[in-house]
Amino acid sequence: MKTPINEIVSLEKVDDIGLISLKNPPVNAASHALRTGLLEAVTQADDDPDIHVIALYGEGRSFIAGADIREFGQQPREPLLPGICTRIEAAKTPVISILHGAALGGGLETALGTHGRVAIEGVKIGFPEVTLGIIPGAGGTQRAPRLCGIPAALDLITTGRRISPAEALKLRLVDRVTTGAPRHVALSAAREVLAGTFQTRRVRDMDVIPDPDAIVRAKEDVVRRAPNLFSPLKCVEAVEASTRPIDEGIPFERALFRECIDSPQRAGLIHAFFAERAVAKIPEADAIPRHIETIGIVGSGTMGSGIATAALLSGFSVVLTERDEEALRRGRETISRNLDGAVKRGKLSEDKRALVGDALDATVSLAGLAEVDLVIEAAFEDMAVKKEIFEQLDRICKPGALLATNTSYLDINEIAAATGRPEDVFGLHFFSPAHVMRLLEVVVADQTAPDAVATGFALARGFRKVAVRAGVCDGFI
Repeated sequence: MKTPINEIVSLEKVDDIGLISLKNPPVNAASHALRTGLLEAVTQADDDPDIHVIALYGEGRSFIAGADIREFGQQPREPLLPGICTRIEAAKTPVISILHGAALGGGLETALGTHGRVAIEGVKIGFPEVTLGIIPGAGGTQRAPRLCGIPAALDLITTGRRISPAEALKLRLVDRVTTGAPRHVALSAAREVLAGTFQTRRVRDMDVIPDPDAIVRAKEDVVRRAPNLFSPLKCVEAVEASTRPIDEGIPFERALFRECIDSPQRAGLIHAFFAERAVAKIPEADAIPRHIETIGIVGSGTMGSGIATAALLSGFSVVLTERDEEALRRGRETISRNLDGAVKRGKLSEDKRALVGDALDATVSLAGLAEVDLVIEAAFEDMAVKKEIFEQLDRICKPGALLATNTSYLDINEIAAATGRPEDVFGLHFFSPAHVMRLLEVVVADQTAPDAVATGFALARGFRKVAVRAGVCDGFI
């Protein structure tokens, strides 16, 4: 029988297993109500002599997708997540966590406080705090190095990158990977704990191998990658402290976390976070994006080569076209320099550099775009030139291929009228340099289809850019 602890957290007893479920839609953010209910549920289950193992799982889309960042900048309210993670870790009853959907930031820190972790295929795992101008503040910088070592922890925490269950298993952040519904997996894993086939342990009891060279390299790397940002260096300082006893390391981490919370950079980055979410709320949000694998680029000048670079770095195949061989050669050289620059900045590994370069094809004929899924025209800003190009693209490109223009001010309705498929025509206005600048205007013409608009926004996400919907007007936005 499931007993509500509060409106978000429930405790269910199944034989000698205590199941704690979290239901705080849409993503189970670690709000004050969730924290309060979780602490009470763990305490009740740990004090119940009839419960021999506790399993924690999320209902809905995810486990715990992170802290409730709406609370940042407000007066902290107990119970705070660091204390909850410590209470879970100290439980005399084994506690396991089932990760699905997303286990990010405070969600991953909560999982690291449990005695065993099971990842369900498809879950996204990581510490994204640095992208919001803060550091993990609930023990993540202290427990992660105990599991995966200092170099791997530094990589995850200073970059904010999300990893797959397979990589998390390799790094020992999770103990096993499986499939199934979270409650079913929770019961199954709990029974394995009872049977002795799933060994649990407290992360706090594990040793950290000091690695001063990794600390030095990480400091040099973050200064090179983000010389003006405050939190990346604080991440390194916190991980460096993981060699201390954990009861010293966690307060030190919390002090660094508070420094970040009080910084204007944190306020600015979180403002940007909410702004980016706001601009994603578009009328076409429910449309299904078209599948894009290969992108054609018309024009290899500054914009065309930059767009091609962005596409290559994002894993797309690219067909680049130009009017003559000399212009094409210059375009390829520019793209090569851009990719080399990405390697130097740490955005692309040496190993992947050759593979990314091999995904580029180049031709002086628009006929080479016959099978691409999307064309982005980046030719000279002249209406007659663009209309001529789109007339040719309309004849050459396969049905369903999208035709986008990078124009910064010309009337896209007039360009679309030059084709027999105006529903497939829209604007993708990049800003220079296109492979660096994050803003992308998706310009919707009068007859642009909803799924074309949705594809533009999906493409922006693939390019790690922020898309803003614009209408056809002088200068767009």
